[in-house]
Amino acid sequence: MTEQAHIQDSKKEANAYASREDFRRVFDEDLKELYQLSFLLTGDLARAERCFVGGLEDCETGNSVFREWVHSWAKRAIIQNAIRELNPRPSRSTPLSPTIFSDIDHLPSGPDRHFEVHAVLGLQDFERFVFVMSILEHYSEHDCALLLRRSVVEIREARIRALTDLAESRHMDHSQKQIVLQEKK
Repeated sequence: MTEQAHIQDSKKEANAYASREDFRRVFDEDLKELYQLSFLLTGDLARAERCFVGGLEDCETGNSVFREWVHSWAKRAIIQNAIRELNPRPSRSTPLSPTIFSDIDHLPSGPDRHFEVHAVLGLQDFERFVFVMSILEHYSEHDCALLLRRSVVEIREARIRALTDLAESRHMDHSQKQIVLQEKK
């Protein structure tokens, strides 16, 4: 390989990875979405700000990632900061009855599913983390379990408790008149 070809290959490889500017651009352009994620996880404005800023700092100083992964990596950094900040753990463990699974099947689904912010913030920390990560951000049970350092069964139980609590609290809203979260596709 000639020296010129080696230099060109190095430049192509460098362009495949995200730069600090790429992360700053994502945090600037998606400020509202990323801050909302931070706030939903922490349930507190001051903690949300710390997690948001910490996420940006981690992205700028962390490992290199592919440019296509910048947005998802930024979200993951915020989630990891929120986990470090709150250290969410299951507060209760209840045996799941078979009727819970059938009840969850009756919850609204699809693109018009909305959850009131106040109701989500009212969930216990662990259930809120699992709900935001698995339902709103579409992380797999396995990814949630790895990030939260819990078993897949604990994640599944927490998601069911969160959905049950939201359904029972009657805070699920289908109108456009209240502040709501819409499940992301």
